[in-house]
Amino acid sequence: MNLIKYLGAMFAAATMTAVLPSCTNLDEITYDRIDASAYYQDENSVKGAVASIYASAQSGFLEYFWYLNEFPADQVTWRTWNGGAWGYDEAAKFVLSSQTWNSESVIIRQAWEHAWGTIGLCNTLLGDLEKLNPASLGMSDSAMKQYIAEVRTMRAWAYYNNFELWGGTLPLCVAADGNVPGSADPDFNKSSQIIWQFMADELDGCYGDLIAEQGNPGTRNRLSQGMNRMLKMRLLLNSELWTGTARYEECKTLCEQIIAGDYGNYSIVSDYRDIYGINNETCPEVVFAFAMEAGHNTNNNRNTPFLPYNYDQMFGFSCDQSGWNCVCMVPSKDNTGTLVPYAGTSNPKSFIFDYGDKLGAPFDRMNNADIRKQPFKCDAGGNWRGIFAMGPQKDWNTGADVLADADLQDKPLIYVDQVGTFQNLGRQLEPVMSPRWGETNSGYRVIRYPIYPTSTGLDWRNADQVEFRLAEVYYTLAECYMRSGNPSMAKSYVNQVRGRYFGASDQKELEKPGPGFDTFDADWLLSEWGIEFLNEGRRRRTDLRRFDKFTQGQWWFFGRATETDRQLPAKRDRKYEWYPLPQAALMVNPGLVQNPNY
Repeated sequence: MNLIKYLGAMFAAATMTAVLPSCTNLDEITYDRIDASAYYQDENSVKGAVASIYASAQSGFLEYFWYLNEFPADQVTWRTWNGGAWGYDEAAKFVLSSQTWNSESVIIRQAWEHAWGTIGLCNTLLGDLEKLNPASLGMSDSAMKQYIAEVRTMRAWAYYNNFELWGGTLPLCVAADGNVPGSADPDFNKSSQIIWQFMADELDGCYGDLIAEQGNPGTRNRLSQGMNRMLKMRLLLNSELWTGTARYEECKTLCEQIIAGDYGNYSIVSDYRDIYGINNETCPEVVFAFAMEAGHNTNNNRNTPFLPYNYDQMFGFSCDQSGWNCVCMVPSKDNTGTLVPYAGTSNPKSFIFDYGDKLGAPFDRMNNADIRKQPFKCDAGGNWRGIFAMGPQKDWNTGADVLADADLQDKPLIYVDQVGTFQNLGRQLEPVMSPRWGETNSGYRVIRYPIYPTSTGLDWRNADQVEFRLAEVYYTLAECYMRSGNPSMAKSYVNQVRGRYFGASDQKELEKPGPGFDTFDADWLLSEWGIEFLNEGRRRRTDLRRFDKFTQGQWWFFGRATETDRQLPAKRDRKYEWYPLPQAALMVNPGLVQNPNY
């Protein structure tokens, strides 16, 4: 937390460049630019400039990339009600949850526009830093190399995030001169290989200059050797999908090195709450987290999209960050059965056991003995448990019912693991309905980061946003073993993490693959990826596409629900496995080549 907190204001007062080279805008406006030699006077000025890339990445990475990676997947969804009487926004985000976007979709254009700020800033900053004489600033050569390595790693990460969405349509924009290139190559597949190799070479070329975690909490907010190597690990894991070349053995070796401590000292914690709690910058499982502080650097996309406007009553916490009430978990049950007032239906069918789905139904996928699978509660001492808002919601202070709004105005708010028009408002209730028809109480809500009562003096927004943690290395290693035909080793590595969610008397549950699975196979592993990283922004990019389930997998409403203005088939067009370039970008940069499937 300290690096960004200390340096953010410093950079705001001394921005060394007022123009960020953009790969998408031909109409650049160049303002007066502070000469690098005038701005950089000492190491503090270098720190301030480097801090700017963290601030840029935090605001750029944590919103639109979350939308485009989670909403089209099988665990969380953008929910509106009464066909869009509230929260529909002209289907801006509904096109994600229904996998029906196109090159003119507003959400695609907005994501693209937010995608390039960090890359442009890194390019400009590298152009400055590489020209400086460290000695003249009272710095050592190694200190300057470390700052440069941080910027190069951040640029590679920004490219990685963009590449997951747009693949080979991207330009390779690495110069600080403001030139606007076209796509890296007119051929989508060749361009994908070029950009993949650029990212790999960048990461390999600078990780040795980064810090290695030695147990100092402050380093978890800086890009480190461990984070760099984990990003390279992600590249290797997805290499076959993105370049056609499998690199699982190389990935396996890198995972083993990270676990062995070759790039810093990390460990799996026994209490998962350490990862997300108020002091998570001290957690040894955290490899990198964006520093957060209420009023300075906060992320609106952690808890509040799931929560109603009056969530202060639910948690005894009040602040100026309002709830959105437009996001919920993908349901585990359909809408059959007998209607219960304000609480869905009784005895609905299960998407796991009655429909046989191997995807979706994230709540019921969890073992009932899993200690996370319970309503979120936090006491006056700041002690908390559970990660879901589910069932009847009660006022933290009085115990009275929390009341709903919209179509359940002033009725008890009772979250159900279903999505539908249970009052038959706007449309008659059907066995399976799309998220366009989610009543206010539809869907359980995820509370990943604990919300502390105001009386504790703790503000949940001060918990850092975890982006890289060691558990991902264990799951990646498990997948490498699974792909090499060794499911027993895959099970072993998953269970080294999974064991912390079961009490001493429930450790036998580790020998069961879990609800809906009979064996420890690839479907089971894909499910475990989802359970461990629920709503951490990676479901589409890390999981579904690699297992060829993103457009080809069956869950919830696909192939079952109907809409009058779009088709919702069980298997979608494979073109949706990459996003299209927005039409607006193509109009201003004729060198960009559209994804061939669009």
